[in-house]
Amino acid sequence: MQDSTTMSRTDSPNRLIASNRVEGTAVYNRAGEKLGRVEYFMVDKQSGKADYAVMSFGGLFGLGEDHYPLPWDVLDYDADQGGYIVDLDKEKLTGGPRYRANETPEYDRTYGQQVYGYYGIAYPW
Repeated sequence: MQDSTTMSRTDSPNRLIASNRVEGTAVYNRAGEKLGRVEYFMVDKQSGKADYAVMSFGGLFGLGEDHYPLPWDVLDYDADQGGYIVDLDKEKLTGGPRYRANETPEYDRTYGQQVYGYYGIAYPW
């Protein structure tokens, strides 16, 4: 087991994190610009694997925000930053799949292929 002095920047002393600690976590791009926050995440009922992080972005004081589903694999946790890092800029993000906060898409295979495809990742199911 590593102690805190030998851990890398992306390591954490614990492998697991509670869902309520993920929700609300900031999402930054590689330039350090805050893009939004994890609103919630979607978990496969059978495998238990997190499939999407749904990031909120836009609006004012939480009103009028859109939700952007991001494949879980595009997020890297950075303990020093205290949030998730993605290789996206605002233009790429705003051009991606999204929906209004009061809507819920049909998270089916077609939707998954659209979301994963937009980010250049093969849809695994």
